[in-house]
This record gives sequence, structure tokens and C-alpha cells, in this order.
Amino acid sequence: MARLVRHEATGPIELKPQAESAWICACGLSQNLPHCDGSHKKARQEKPGTVCTYDKARVNVVDTKPDA
Repeated sequence: MARLVRHEATGPIELKPQAESAWICACGLSQNLPHCDGSHKKARQEKPGTVCTYDKARVNVVDTKPDA
């Protein structure tokens, strides 16, 4: 079963409860979920007002449509 989840974040969430910060993925593109691996840099190229659909590997945009 496939599931479409809307992510609007273009960067990670910082957690500071320990000696060093931990970064949690908020964009949904990380290959190391739930940890951020820098994949959000791809989301910065998405145009405002559009919805981008990525492939199963969360690497390439396969479709772009206007946000309804």
C-alpha cells in the first residue's frame, strides 16, 4: 500500500537534550530516517506554490503540480 504524506519543511529539527545537538529530518527526504542526512537541500529548489512528488527512493522529483 502506498501512502502520500505532505512535508512542507525544507530543513531539519534540532534537538538539544544532550551534549551535542541531534538533527531530526522534517522534510521526509533523508535516506537515514529519522535522522537528517542533508537531503533537505533538494527541497530548497522546489518552487513555492507547487507540490513535488518524489520517486520511491526519495531522490528524484517525478511530478510537479500546482498546490490546490
